[in-house]
Amino acid sequence: MMKKILFRALLSLILIVFSLIKIDACTNFLITKGATVDGSCMISYAADSHVLFGELYYWPAANYPEGSMLDIYEWDTGKYLGKIKQVAHTFSVVGNMNENQVSIGETTYGGREELVDPSAIMDYGSLIYIALQRAKSAREAIKIMTDLVAEYGYASEGESFSIADQNEVWIMEMIGKGPGNKGAVWVAQRIPDGYISGHANHARTRQFPLNDPTNCLYASDIFTFAKDKGYYDKDKKNENFSFVDAYDPMTFDGMRFCEARVWAGFRKFNSKMDMYQNYATGENANNAMPLWIKPDRKLTVQDVMSLMRDHYEGTVLDMTQDVGAGPFKNPYRWRPLTWSVDSVEYCNERATSTQQTGFSFIAQSRNFLPNPVGGIIWFGVDDASSTVYTPMYCGITRVPESFAVGNGSMMDFSPDAAFWVFNQVSNFAYTRYSLIHPEIQKLQQELENKYVAYSAGVDKAAAELYKKDKNLAVEYLTDFSVNQGNYTVKTWQGLYAYLFTKYMDGNVKTKKAVPENYKYVTPTIEQPGYGDDYYRAIINQKGEHFKVKKEEAKH
Repeated sequence: MMKKILFRALLSLILIVFSLIKIDACTNFLITKGATVDGSCMISYAADSHVLFGELYYWPAANYPEGSMLDIYEWDTGKYLGKIKQVAHTFSVVGNMNENQVSIGETTYGGREELVDPSAIMDYGSLIYIALQRAKSAREAIKIMTDLVAEYGYASEGESFSIADQNEVWIMEMIGKGPGNKGAVWVAQRIPDGYISGHANHARTRQFPLNDPTNCLYASDIFTFAKDKGYYDKDKKNENFSFVDAYDPMTFDGMRFCEARVWAGFRKFNSKMDMYQNYATGENANNAMPLWIKPDRKLTVQDVMSLMRDHYEGTVLDMTQDVGAGPFKNPYRWRPLTWSVDSVEYCNERATSTQQTGFSFIAQSRNFLPNPVGGIIWFGVDDASSTVYTPMYCGITRVPESFAVGNGSMMDFSPDAAFWVFNQVSNFAYTRYSLIHPEIQKLQQELENKYVAYSAGVDKAAAELYKKDKNLAVEYLTDFSVNQGNYTVKTWQGLYAYLFTKYMDGNVKTKKAVPENYKYVTPTIEQPGYGDDYYRAIINQKGEHFKVKKEEAKH
């Protein structure tokens, strides 16, 4: 979603189509420091788009002369939108985290179509990366973003933003005011410490406190604009106002394709979430989930990674349990998301972990370490279920070659680009998921657990080094991050060679040792077939069509 693509005309057409289907996009979870084992704040983000090439963005810090202007290009299409005033100094940014440990993610919810302002200059992607280059805290990022849209207008659809630093985690929801109405209406709430939240392509803010600026900020005209547009009754009190009801009314699609992802994530860490099952399945819009919940236990960074890998396993929406999963329990469904048979519309599920992810991350900010050491963006490309989240410290001055911008593109294969290497593995696994994915998962967990263990030692060494020589500490963190990133990709190249050799042609081959005096020995071969359940399904459909009929013995 967040990249300038060379083929702008084609991409613009594709994205116009995508914008009509808001359930295509992203998933975020927000975790406060009181809800984590180590006291870190975290947000997660999956950038999901069938045309997004996954790579790790990097902007170095820079200084600009007075009067400098900045060109703004729409992140989705590359369309030139206009110029804004540049600031004197910008901070370095790695992916979606800056050198001050501020991180921002997003999901598009669309909302009311008539509120898009095509003449505005600031789109959602530009807001994110410009705010990251300018903000020292999450609260400051909110002010920067809202000031920018007030001055230059808001050019995108409705958007939910996750915004975090080392102390606070915020959710902000924003939507434009349509042609001729400059700016945007928005509301931002700080997630209470000890709680977690999430959003997935639908606005989630309902009622909010009107007189608590420490924890809730909002546009001055958020109520009057809704009343003037007829979205909220003029006679009703502002205390009862719901941002969702006014600016993004709930539908079946919103519950089943969007809110269900949040529900599944909440359900992993709160035992009471089954009470909202009929909301997640799209049956009862009156049974809405809260904006945030208190987890039954504190979360680790690996727990947050698991949130991004969900396919509704163990729920009524489990994608491995219907005939669409095929004989190998594949939890993926190729698009379109909805389909019709005999003029009746049906749907596939839209899970958090999905094949069209360009990149995803967990941004971890820690107030007990110096900024360049305290911030880690755990970065991965392609499907979150089969990626490896690799640590990139926020103070680094370069990124791994395998993740770098320019190493391949969506229509330009590069054999050493992380995106293409991970897609080779995941797409091969989709052919026989139940057999191949466990092998991916085993190596994935080995690497991630190792990186988490490594980072504890790196934190300590870098923090000590930072006291003596800040530049040397940054160089140390950069070398570590770059080396781990390139090692991850090299390891995954080896994994693809191993998997392809073992599972090609529908077989499962196992290498055998070559005895003395043998030139070679053929491998052990298994042909597990499709499983009894699938064979029974074939029989139920075709009857005795495939039955082997043997002649009776003659006497």
